[in-house]
Amino acid sequence: METPLRIELQPGQALFHEGEPPDTAYLIESGQIEVRAHQSGRPVLLSLLGPGDLVGEMAVIDDSPRTASAIALSHCVLFPIDRSQIAERLAATDPIVRSLLESQLKRYRGALAALQGMPQAPGLLPVTPSERLGIGRIRLESQLREALAGRGLELGLQPLLDVDRNQVAGYEALVRWNHPERGPISPAEFVALAEETSLIVPVGEYVMDAACEAVAALVRAGHGSPFVAVNVSARQLGHPGLVERIVARADAARLPRGSLKLEITESQALDYTLVGEVISLCHGHGIKVALDDFGTGYSHLAHLHRLDFDVLKIDQAFSRHMLADPRAMSVVEAIVQLGRALSAEIVVEGVETPAQLEVLRRLGCQFAQGYLIGRPRLLQEILAAA
Repeated sequence: METPLRIELQPGQALFHEGEPPDTAYLIESGQIEVRAHQSGRPVLLSLLGPGDLVGEMAVIDDSPRTASAIALSHCVLFPIDRSQIAERLAATDPIVRSLLESQLKRYRGALAALQGMPQAPGLLPVTPSERLGIGRIRLESQLREALAGRGLELGLQPLLDVDRNQVAGYEALVRWNHPERGPISPAEFVALAEETSLIVPVGEYVMDAACEAVAALVRAGHGSPFVAVNVSARQLGHPGLVERIVARADAARLPRGSLKLEITESQALDYTLVGEVISLCHGHGIKVALDDFGTGYSHLAHLHRLDFDVLKIDQAFSRHMLADPRAMSVVEAIVQLGRALSAEIVVEGVETPAQLEVLRRLGCQFAQGYLIGRPRLLQEILAAA
């Protein structure tokens, strides 16, 4: 049976009763609804709801029989919300939010059971898979805060080869976390978790500090004047004083301004005005800015039209297939020509074979990065191998 688009109730009419199946929730458009349960056979008022309130949603969310009755106190107009509408939104929501909701539901069910004299202890209710996932993410976030405070994150440095000179010119800074219980945790997991919260800012500051320390140590050890490229997220870009703090760190470590580069990778559309201001500030201080993973996701041509990037990093999705796939090769060639026309340097990621490197040399690419050039290593390993 198809759910009506709206329903009307007259005063005293029941919307639903205790014990009924939870097929639908409702949004109150007008009127007032009384929600009541029974304690020792007597009705107990739980809440009075009016326009803009939801009613009946808790039973739908945890798929349990109605634990209260809803009665119209006046003429009411309500919009039914089908179970599938709620299920779709819950499936797409943040797991931490979903976990908090399920915990709240447990407490509500436990309190209502106690009110009705039913022997139900909230602490004995089973933990749902989504609740377990959300609690796990909350725990991981707390542990990440601890790792930051205790300098428990590590910085991997992956070399970038100057193709023409055939020597390492710099490194990309890649943050790593060796969890005391789980072992190495993928950056895709914990960096994404940090980006959901304000943690991405201190993580970024942590990486910037470690990058400055790495450059200074490499210079002291006679590795020339390498640069270190550091990824920054949209949340970091929007944090006031980003560039000024980078410059202050470089000055405190007595590093040349070109020792640090910024790489911007965005999982959502870029704020052109904000990024343009950051790039302008960076250029004023001699800091180059790269557009990472160019050619994938949101890294499209409009970025080049409106933003003055110094470096384009060609994603490995193209470079890994360019020898076997003429279309992939054409894309790489086109991006190299585009970069040359824009006076931008080209870094090609995912270089794993000498044949790939030879093609990049023929095309005139400035830098190559990948396992052929070197895997990410800790600073101490790089210094020990010299």
